[in-house]
Amino acid sequence: MKAIIFDLGNVLIDFDHNIAARRISKHTDKTPKEIYNFFFDSPLTALFEEGKISKENFYSEIKRSLSLKITYEEFLPIWNEIFSLSEKNKSIQFIARALSKEYKTAVLSNINWLHYEYINKNYPVFGIFSHVFLSCELKMKKPDPDIYKIAMERLGALPHETFYTDDRIDLIEESFKLGMKSFIFKNADKLKKDLASCGVILS
Repeated sequence: MKAIIFDLGNVLIDFDHNIAARRISKHTDKTPKEIYNFFFDSPLTALFEEGKISKENFYSEIKRSLSLKITYEEFLPIWNEIFSLSEKNKSIQFIARALSKEYKTAVLSNINWLHYEYINKNYPVFGIFSHVFLSCELKMKKPDPDIYKIAMERLGALPHETFYTDDRIDLIEESFKLGMKSFIFKNADKLKKDLASCGVILS
């Protein structure tokens, strides 16, 4: 292996979109479930994660669609405060730090600019890695095969030289098709076994 790529959400840091949905529901006539369905895995959120609409336009569309009764400044903490750092996350970050001494390591994440900026300010995650690949910066998101190809090209690694772990099976399936050593993430013990199966032994 030359490069080891980690997904971000629910691997290196946990998140729960329901937190934002419940808080937003207090400022609109929509239910938390309706808000969740509106936001997540929606065309609007996809455009935002691909960096194809601005932060302000994203908020304006949300305000219009949900008849939201809060300002942009009030919206920001509600949208952003969905992350937490568990013992599981800490153990994975510890593994990533150890790997970064011998391998090129990277984060590859579907993420919008607001969440990236919030995490970068409040959680010491991105500094662990030599490379950080963001959907909002690359203008494409997983499972677009080109985003994996860009990551490998910048890391200087061929597919069979690249280890990738992600908690979502649909994102693993596409990387596997490209020939990457792709594994579903569960916990630190499984990650260590998956790495070992590719010849990566943690000291």
